[in-house]
Amino acid sequence: MSDAQAGKIRLGIAKCLLGENVRYDGTHKLDRYLKDILGPYVEWVPVCPEVECGMGIPREAVRLVGNPENPRLVGRNSGEDWTARMQEWGKTKLALLEKENLCGFIFKHGSPSNAMGRMKVFGDDGRMFYTGTGIWARMVMDHFPHLPCEDDGRLHDDGIRENFINRIFIFKRWREMIAAGISPASLVEFHTNHKMLILAHNEVIYRQMGKLVATAGSAGLNEVATQYSELLTKALTYRPTVKKHVNVLTHALGYFKKDISAEEKQEMLALIERFHNKLIPLIVPVTMLNHYVRKYDKEYLRKQFYLNPYPAELMLRNHV
Repeated sequence: MSDAQAGKIRLGIAKCLLGENVRYDGTHKLDRYLKDILGPYVEWVPVCPEVECGMGIPREAVRLVGNPENPRLVGRNSGEDWTARMQEWGKTKLALLEKENLCGFIFKHGSPSNAMGRMKVFGDDGRMFYTGTGIWARMVMDHFPHLPCEDDGRLHDDGIRENFINRIFIFKRWREMIAAGISPASLVEFHTNHKMLILAHNEVIYRQMGKLVATAGSAGLNEVATQYSELLTKALTYRPTVKKHVNVLTHALGYFKKDISAEEKQEMLALIERFHNKLIPLIVPVTMLNHYVRKYDKEYLRKQFYLNPYPAELMLRNHV
């Protein structure tokens, strides 16, 4: 299954990451991967909180000051406090973003307005903290608690990048199911097609989700859907590990026990072992499984998003 032609994913993004000269010094921070590789599958919703709340280009640099849990946004030299103005603008902007059907947001690492975390905060007592969150980023994450969010710095990690992009495609499929009108049957189908993918993230939550879906026909559907969405979000915060992938790959291989030859089974087990030992990337055993799915016409596995979670052109599993 592929999302490549199923409509683009709408993602919020720090405007400077798309190459727009909106930073305090009139420059940009173009991210080529985001614009050129991920870009063809995405409809961007660019936001520059500093410019949009009234700061000029170029402008005085700002920093976070005060309590690291609730810092103020202050000019580095003048001491001008922009906190209230950004928060007031932010409330209006969040209301507009509610209508954008966002499936994720990418923030700018190191920005006092846009950093998702690990930001310097200059304490009033002279101490330095490194636990701050950008004013705008905090507003977005509080307002959209289930929305997949990352910053460009963390996305340089292959595992984090793969996990984030996996999550935004799942979020898009969830939104589409809700928009089409959720039913017990559609919820069961969604869960069934994502079983192996969820299992690769967290087995305990996977089992909780299965029990919940089993009540969809008898319990209040809206409440079940809300609980399912919360569990799905929670499960996906756990990153897949090599061990978890090996578990899923071995589980998938079990569906061919009456079909494949002894030689084919040994070949597949050897690939799983090589992946387990980090000698080959995940794409190799997954490609072989997809070959067997086609060869032996396994309908259940063909529908598993674990085997095809996003367009192959993104080449994310070539590096994990």
